Amino acid sequence: FTPILLPTALELGIDPVHFGILMVVTLSIGFITPPLGVNLFVGSGISGLEMPVLARAVVPFFFVMLFVLAVIIVVPQLTLLFL
Repeated sequence: FTPILLPTALELGIDPVHFGILMVVTLSIGFITPPLGVNLFVGSGISGLEMPVLARAVVPFFFVMLFVLAVIIVVPQLTLLFL
């Protein structure tokens, strides 16, 4: 999606580095979200746990990641601090 969304983000005045960080964080949230969470399948295969058990264990991390995403969106200076 980056080649499609980046020109729009640049037109809206969003820094490309900030946009990249948003994309990575958003994709990592998608990787742990059932039913197509790829990382859940990998974790299930490695740990031997069933998918529903693993999905319930990931819920606290999901909410923390949503909070971090909201902070990154609201305060972009945090991600661009060292640039």
